[in-house]
Amino acid sequence: MELLRKWLGHPEDIYNLLRFKMGGYRTVMPRGDTDSLGQSLRTCYRYLNQTSRSFAAVIQALDGDLRHAVCIFYLVLRALDTIEDDMTISLDVKVPMLHEFHSYLYQPEWKYTESKEKDRQVLEDFPTISMEFRNLSKVYQDVISDVCHKMGVGMAEFLEKKVDSQQEWDKYCHYVAGLVGIGLSRLFSASELEDPIIGQDTELANSMGLFLQKTNIIRDYLEDQTEGREFWPREVWSRYAKKLSDLAKPENIDLAVHCLNELITNALHHVPDVLTYLSRLKNQSVFNFCAIPQVMAIATLAACYNNKQVFRGVVKIRKGQAVTLMMDATNTQAVKAIMYQYAEEIYQKIPSSDPSSNKTQQIIASIRAMSLPSGPMVSRHHYSPIYLSCAMLLAALSWQYLTAISKATEEYVQAGEN
Repeated sequence: MELLRKWLGHPEDIYNLLRFKMGGYRTVMPRGDTDSLGQSLRTCYRYLNQTSRSFAAVIQALDGDLRHAVCIFYLVLRALDTIEDDMTISLDVKVPMLHEFHSYLYQPEWKYTESKEKDRQVLEDFPTISMEFRNLSKVYQDVISDVCHKMGVGMAEFLEKKVDSQQEWDKYCHYVAGLVGIGLSRLFSASELEDPIIGQDTELANSMGLFLQKTNIIRDYLEDQTEGREFWPREVWSRYAKKLSDLAKPENIDLAVHCLNELITNALHHVPDVLTYLSRLKNQSVFNFCAIPQVMAIATLAACYNNKQVFRGVVKIRKGQAVTLMMDATNTQAVKAIMYQYAEEIYQKIPSSDPSSNKTQQIIASIRAMSLPSGPMVSRHHYSPIYLSCAMLLAALSWQYLTAISKATEEYVQAGEN
């Protein structure tokens, strides 16, 4: 019945879940044909689906040979990330591997069979991935190899040190996500689906990655604590607790929320860059690929803002909400409306006693200025009384069926996946 109450409060979720399940997802993520591909490339797409179902969907919706380039880019970085994550590999082995990983792309026989990580197949069958890498156009190869090299060096740098200052937080996020944004942007331009400026403006591309990574880090506080990982910058959390783990203690919850709000405010400063970047895109498949994760991120931050649950469990946006975002975020004006909506949601929750309240209000004002449409603002979730009545009746009759739909569509709506 809890699920039913949630749907009654958000009837648009019902409509969009049904629309999504009945083929609507093909409008934003049409599936590329893999039957005509060679065996090794089909194997790469199989690995893509195994390691990231949600990314697989949006990658396979990209146009032309950009689809293959991004698929291989993702698998190469997944292999690199698997090495970084594998705690069974000693540092004296791992650090040289991270530094040299880009060179393995040109070594047909190189593979690593000692990993214990869940995605180890991308290392065990790396020869298949590296072969398809070498089959890409040289312009794609150069981008992937360069980003892989820089990311490997950056990962090695942070293996033995924690994130202290906010500047180091930006640097860490640059290595693990900003470089992905830069690499993807260079691939977009190399494909000629986008103008050269997309790949040249590395500052905006970096912000795209930082916004997503900071959202993940903020949301995943408790999970990272459980796994013994710390990514919140000491410069911030040390003003609220002696140890980062202390924020999870019930007696520290008010200070913990203040710390949370400060970090969310920091992340929101990337939104103007995100809007500028998206406004430059011309190709629809590239736009969808870029916009969907960004709107998921701001919705996640709105759910996390001033929310004690971040320190008690997992904060996620509703699956129906995620589907609605995916269906809506198909043009710049729609994305601006979404950003405006969630910025307003955060604004309404700013406590007057919060130490970061003034800074939060200032960045919300900047987001408003960029995203407020020229005409009257119409809510994206305005529904007539007749529709609402029908939707609530549908919810009452079919909530169990929609539970199955929600599970079936989960692969498309996982937000903020690494």
